[in-house]
Amino acid sequence: MSNLAKTMDTIADLHKSHGVKQKGGKLYTQVVHRMEAFRRIHGTDFGLDTEILVNDGKKVVVKAIITDKDNRKVGAGMAEEIRGQGMVNTTSALENAETSAIGRALASLGLAGGEYASANEMDAVQRKGAIIKVNDGVPEPYPTPVEKPKIQFKDIPQKEITPEERRERHEEKIPDFEHWCQQKRTKDQLDAYYNDSQSTLNEIKEHNPDLYKKAIQVFVKYLDKFERKENG
Repeated sequence: MSNLAKTMDTIADLHKSHGVKQKGGKLYTQVVHRMEAFRRIHGTDFGLDTEILVNDGKKVVVKAIITDKDNRKVGAGMAEEIRGQGMVNTTSALENAETSAIGRALASLGLAGGEYASANEMDAVQRKGAIIKVNDGVPEPYPTPVEKPKIQFKDIPQKEITPEERRERHEEKIPDFEHWCQQKRTKDQLDAYYNDSQSTLNEIKEHNPDLYKKAIQVFVKYLDKFERKENG
């Protein structure tokens, strides 16, 4: 942990140069930038692993753990997302929760983005608050499916999204796939992520087959890496 202070200083600089303005005018440094700084300074001195605690079709709960070379847990964070709440969680609730959990794990090491909660989590507070019922001051945490049906990306009327806008969103998914495949440490984790991404991949395949091919190539690249590792 000798370089942790250096990492904090680096992220403080990133906060000034890459901070995204949030509601109220506060700046937030995104998880991807903090993670890049963490890896650039510490290399493979630390491991970062994520675990899906809940994925029942209604909500996703992910835990992120940071370990040192001796496999001691030095940081951790958890995050929850409700499927279908907002555009991102319609197609990528798992990725969203994983990003938030990693952000909180980094924050537990003092590598926060400006606020301990991530930007996604702050948005989630409003999303979740909108669906919580209160009876005599006691909240009911989750609605029944009929109260808030899950919206599929493909169900959005065509007039609300142009082919160009849809393609732009699909193009943005390619580097997302690359980033999260890179984080997987075992073939089983990669397989689980691939299976969870099927709805998004099918959406891309239907509207932009060329981008679908690129997305599949990302998964194949990391699958080959694990298979080469297994075969020595």
